[in-house]
Amino acid sequence: MNVESPPRSVSAGHLIVGQLEREGVRRVYGVPGESYLDVLDGLHDSDISTVVTRHEGGAGFMALAEGRLTGRPGVALVTRGPGAANAFIAVHTAYQDATPLLLFVGLIPVPDRGREAFQEFDLTGWFGSTAKKVVTLDDPTAAARVVAECLHTARSGRPGPVVIGLPEDVLARSAGTARTVAPLPAARPYASEPQLKELAGRIERARRPLVVVGGEGWTAESGRALVRWAAERSVPVVADFRAYDAVPHELDGGNAFVGSLGYGRGDHAAALLDEADLAVFLGAPRADVLSDGYRRGLDAETVLVLPGDTLGHAGRVDQFVAAHAPDLALGLATSALAAVSARADDGRFAAARAAYLRFSTPAPAAPPAAAHQPPYVDMTAVMEVLRAELTDDAVITFGAGNHALWPARYLPHRAPASLVAPRNGAMGMGVPAAVAASLAFPGREVVSVAGDGCFMMNGQEIATAVAYGATPLVLVVDNGCYATIREHQENTYPGRPSGTGLTNPDFAAWARSYGAFGESVTSTGDFRGAFLRARASGLPAVLHLFQDPSVRAPSATA
Repeated sequence: MNVESPPRSVSAGHLIVGQLEREGVRRVYGVPGESYLDVLDGLHDSDISTVVTRHEGGAGFMALAEGRLTGRPGVALVTRGPGAANAFIAVHTAYQDATPLLLFVGLIPVPDRGREAFQEFDLTGWFGSTAKKVVTLDDPTAAARVVAECLHTARSGRPGPVVIGLPEDVLARSAGTARTVAPLPAARPYASEPQLKELAGRIERARRPLVVVGGEGWTAESGRALVRWAAERSVPVVADFRAYDAVPHELDGGNAFVGSLGYGRGDHAAALLDEADLAVFLGAPRADVLSDGYRRGLDAETVLVLPGDTLGHAGRVDQFVAAHAPDLALGLATSALAAVSARADDGRFAAARAAYLRFSTPAPAAPPAAAHQPPYVDMTAVMEVLRAELTDDAVITFGAGNHALWPARYLPHRAPASLVAPRNGAMGMGVPAAVAASLAFPGREVVSVAGDGCFMMNGQEIATAVAYGATPLVLVVDNGCYATIREHQENTYPGRPSGTGLTNPDFAAWARSYGAFGESVTSTGDFRGAFLRARASGLPAVLHLFQDPSVRAPSATA
């Protein structure tokens, strides 16, 4: 007689891994810690790739980049106390950027709580103000359910970070006969037909409408649908800060994209926001950076289309539509918005598009006239090379600093999920984001533009790229200072630089010591050849570019 064997007992740590597998997680990023050994043991036999990083900040940024690029929450694992502190920057970035992220944090054993045990800290006290949800797993049988609920929270409504605390003794306990659970479907709100009719009426009545796009989840289809619909009606489209890849910048058959708002924006884009009598925000609120510090466009008639709450929005709200903005864009041809009349351009639309094309077209500086002047590398000329050489679906990453002004202005985005950059201004994101992008999309070209200050904050993740076969190409712009802060000093305390100088290593030799490709570039004319050699190497690559220390940004006319 056949007797069915009883279900095999598993530990809570192994059950967590099983749930991640069922949720479709392909990679986890982390720095190992003794506080979550049972999860690491479960990963030993898992199809999930465990990417071991060299710093918890790098792990967090890699997970955030995967969330940004794929729409699925990226997953990072760190240990208690110092490990959690190092990962905090990624949680803050994911919260302000509205990016799905799941952070597991190992914790001290339950009996040791409240005794100032080794590396003890208050998980909720630390993360409660900058995460959508913070939970601690105290019941081993609930491990799968907790993971499923937290992943659901991270990707639903306004996406963001969720933190799960893992006491090391709970992880090793038996979860009994508990099994994985079905993933929870993400909430996906849709605009109703009456809401769309109201929006259509507002656009019909407006004389100077403007569409602002941002947020996550844009696809090639939704981006093309929006800019074509807007072009037919002479409605300009601008992107939120660091959401430049939401819609294609170049498109045959009409394109309404005219630039972006926020730091580094063109004056023509700011003027459109100032002059608009209707601003339609699709996926982004009218926030601090977008509005130049709450100074632009606050009083215009405003429609907000967001998947969740209006967190971060400033100024008027005349209509709020709880919807996934890319879905609304996909339905433009079949919804009430299709009936919005095509309007003759009064010159404003064409002028905006022409101004954008002038602003975004590189005009490299002339070479130094005097022989004694150091040649240096003109970053505007570098952007001209990249525009000609990069593939249409290349992924661009950068952190925060003046170096980001060049790629943000000059590199067009022709495909969705082609940009990872921090909307909260976090330095050190570019390199780990590039590593994650190369792992997530091994067939796509990945280029990161990093300042010398930004690069050194997480440049060690080049070692992670070498270890896992990622092949990002990193341009390190060396001007010997924290240029953004130096620029503020020059404007506010002229002639008194303080605390902003940098002494840098040989970044090319540094990269080669890791097993990556490395080459120094000291003059503009040498860049193209170096770029082609780096690309052909088949390795992670670092090009050390020497920039004139007096240059702070692209020229006003470049």
